[in-house]
Amino acid sequence: MPIRAPFVTRRTLLASAAATLAATSLRAQTGPAANWPDRNVRVIIPYPAGGSTDVLSRIIGEGLKDKLGQSFVIENRPGAGGNIGMAALVQSPPDGYTIGAATVGHYAINQYLYDKMPFDPEKDFITASLTWELPNVFVVATDHVPATTLKDFIAWAKSRPNIPFGSPGVGTTPHLSGQLFATRTGLPATHVPFRGAAQTIPAMLAGDVTYAIDNLASYISTIDSGKMRALAVTAAERWPTMPKVPTMAEAGVSDFVVTSWAGWVFPAGTPRPIVDKLSRALRDLAADPALQQRFLVAGAKAIGSTPEEADARAAKERMMWRDVIRISGAKAG
Repeated sequence: MPIRAPFVTRRTLLASAAATLAATSLRAQTGPAANWPDRNVRVIIPYPAGGSTDVLSRIIGEGLKDKLGQSFVIENRPGAGGNIGMAALVQSPPDGYTIGAATVGHYAINQYLYDKMPFDPEKDFITASLTWELPNVFVVATDHVPATTLKDFIAWAKSRPNIPFGSPGVGTTPHLSGQLFATRTGLPATHVPFRGAAQTIPAMLAGDVTYAIDNLASYISTIDSGKMRALAVTAAERWPTMPKVPTMAEAGVSDFVVTSWAGWVFPAGTPRPIVDKLSRALRDLAADPALQQRFLVAGAKAIGSTPEEADARAAKERMMWRDVIRISGAKAG
């Protein structure tokens, strides 16, 4: 007599499907992201302490500690336009316990400036989320530069044989902004690279550097104190906390919208569940009104994204920055 297959009811199928989903959920809960982080996480900042990347990362670290229950310990590794810190990041174990604060320079600029790169931005790290964006601000030291408008500054500067401008390093958006401004306006300017805004600012206050077009977040306190004068911002619109400061276009220099942005990244190979867990946490922080206000006061806008959205932004901007570098004539070793 032939053996008949057992009759499978709809209820049996539904029960089987539910069991499969439960097993999948259990595996996800006990996977690499389930207990992450269960110890302190190192966050490599590829710039010195006191600059915008450092300041904003510390704010994020505080928020993540409250949200994820572990400390996010900042480690500053500056040098070579941020390449030294990012090289340390991509050489770290991809276990979720080393994160880097990558900026637009790492995503889309340095590869066109340096003959040799210690990492490939398209292969060697994976972004959890974009974290912030901010404009640059054109600043001069109040005690050394009499100009109160950008037009007056250009006229004043052209009467001098050499105008040194500072930046936090070759290939940073402040370097390219300063060089592009000199090229566009015909200023006899010379780039003076520093390791970060913490060094640029004292040099400007001492009169050793004439101007900078640097990250707004790094200069808020010196502008508020009156030690420096903001002549323009490189945003498309006026910055909310500095409504009297014109945009570059309003100040007379058109087509000069430059924003710096960043993302928190893991070394390539980090388990995707860990990447996604941090991505969700960072996006939640970016949507928090209290953090948004802290960022705004510090001179930045909090943003969040998926890893794929971050990749798309980087790909879109690479060609733009390649052209800016060509126009400015900037080159690193």
